[in-house]
Amino acid sequence: MPLDAETMALEAPGDHKSDIRLWLRLLTCTTLIEGEIRRRLREQFDVTLPRFDLMAQLDKAPEGMTLGEVSKRMMVSNGNVTHVVEKLVASGHIDRRPATHDRRVQIISLTPTGAAEFRAMAKIHEDWVADMFADLDEQEEAALMALLGKTKISVRTALEAREERS
Repeated sequence: MPLDAETMALEAPGDHKSDIRLWLRLLTCTTLIEGEIRRRLREQFDVTLPRFDLMAQLDKAPEGMTLGEVSKRMMVSNGNVTHVVEKLVASGHIDRRPATHDRRVQIISLTPTGAAEFRAMAKIHEDWVADMFADLDEQEEAALMALLGKTKISVRTALEAREERS
């Protein structure tokens, strides 16, 4: 789809360096995709993206996970995880039990109902994502993946260097 002059001017302002424009382009793509996924999850399944993400983490760990492990994997605070867990326990999607090694630690896992519902949502979610990337051919997707992988390494290297200077 061709861009009009106004859109092109907004996406490539002359007062930004190319790295800033790249950051803004990545942010725009992420925001568009995430917003659409949130909308579809809410409309089709009455579920939030954080609940979907938490169930996705638990689906990968059938033995269950501690709240701290989930928090670390999802890169959110324990408080945020606790709120989402409470909602999913109340809806019957996850179980919570004390850890055998320390009864103060809670282990959470998907219930059979939660696992079945998550897997049905995940399949449809996969189709949504594929639809959003449908205009990219296999070579373009591979090139983008390679460039984003290189970008991830670059960002991590910059963060590690900053930490070393601190």
